[in-house]
Amino acid sequence: MAAPEEQELSQAQTEKLLQFQDLTGLESMDQCRRTLEQHNWNIEAAVQDRLNEQEGVPSVFNPPPSRPLQVNTADHRVYSYIVSRPQPRGLIGWSYYMIMLPFRLTYYTLLDIFRFALRWVRPDPRGRVTDPVGDVVSFIHSFEEKYGRSHPVFYQGTYSQVVLGTSFLSRFILMMLLFPSSSSSTLCTEEVLTFLNTRMLFWACSTSRPEGYRVSQALRENTYPFLAMIMLKDRKMTVVGRLEGLIQSEDLLNQLTFIMEANQTYLMSERLEREERNQTQVLRAQQDEAYLESLRADQEKDRRKREEQEKVQAEEEKVRQTVLAEERRRRTLEEEKELKSECLPPEPPADDPDSVKIVFKLPNDTRVERRFLFQESLTVIYDFLFSLKETPEKFQIVTNFPRRVLPCLPTEEQPNPPSLKEAGLSRSEVLFVQDLTED
Repeated sequence: MAAPEEQELSQAQTEKLLQFQDLTGLESMDQCRRTLEQHNWNIEAAVQDRLNEQEGVPSVFNPPPSRPLQVNTADHRVYSYIVSRPQPRGLIGWSYYMIMLPFRLTYYTLLDIFRFALRWVRPDPRGRVTDPVGDVVSFIHSFEEKYGRSHPVFYQGTYSQVVLGTSFLSRFILMMLLFPSSSSSTLCTEEVLTFLNTRMLFWACSTSRPEGYRVSQALRENTYPFLAMIMLKDRKMTVVGRLEGLIQSEDLLNQLTFIMEANQTYLMSERLEREERNQTQVLRAQQDEAYLESLRADQEKDRRKREEQEKVQAEEEKVRQTVLAEERRRRTLEEEKELKSECLPPEPPADDPDSVKIVFKLPNDTRVERRFLFQESLTVIYDFLFSLKETPEKFQIVTNFPRRVLPCLPTEEQPNPPSLKEAGLSRSEVLFVQDLTED
């Protein structure tokens, strides 16, 4: 059974198909089309379902085997800005710093040893990410409870989702990691809020939650709050800036502006390259569609030509079968005539008192004369005429006056035809052969 022919895509559907493939990285155009059709060509819903699939969340339509999207953190060109702790001042400050230094070193060393041993005895539960979206949403609620609802727009998705979405949109993304006790009130100022909402995407999470802990293991921050600027660079998602420690609003804006200006060329290059790829894909899709249209036209032309040839062959075969059937019928008729001629009784002599002289007038105006015996059946007369080549295939024998048809063949009412005497024929008769073939 042939597969049903797929419907042609509109221009809008083709663009959505290319955008979805570019966003998700799927190589199969058929799989991209099926996913979009399953979501009624809603690209946002299809992308969200695909991203949930990458996070291990069961998909409505597809099985979920996927790994989280990785970000290149090994780029040596990363701009780093670390806010140092305040240096001690004066004699008293330096004296207190030097006295407490051994205690701090001992405390942090023992703390690291304890944490290392604890990981062997009791694995960190944050290593098991079961609900990454829930971790992000829970952090946002905690942030609003602490700082209010005046804050940058948080991306309410997972780390992998925002990275993948940014790679598709070719935008900067600012990612923030917070330790539960760290402060991030700087983000709530009006100038920072406006800057972040208009220039980039913003994602944040707490390292106390599995999703934030996983990102922390990838980015390896040293202190909090930690900010990482990520963008698509050299076809890879790359960390291009790291800001660590509490920073004032003005310094934050200056550092972010510096990072963005330093990498704006790469971002524009990626956008232009993406547009070129999209145009190439659209052109390729149009070329493929034109090729398929031409192929379908050629196939339709071949189909019609094949049907015409089959029709001509069928007509020729029909004529040939008709000729063969007519030839078989003619040979059968000749054989029957010959057989009838061989089975006829001999013609009686002219001086036989029981003989009847009959003149037959055939449809072609020829005359045939023969003698028969009175006691012979009318069937003999019919067989004699049937054996003649000039006689039509179907005929009946008619007397001239009074006009009547002789019952020469058996019927249900009269299975045995009468003899010549019973039929009332005289010693000399003229009978007419009437052609029934045309009737």
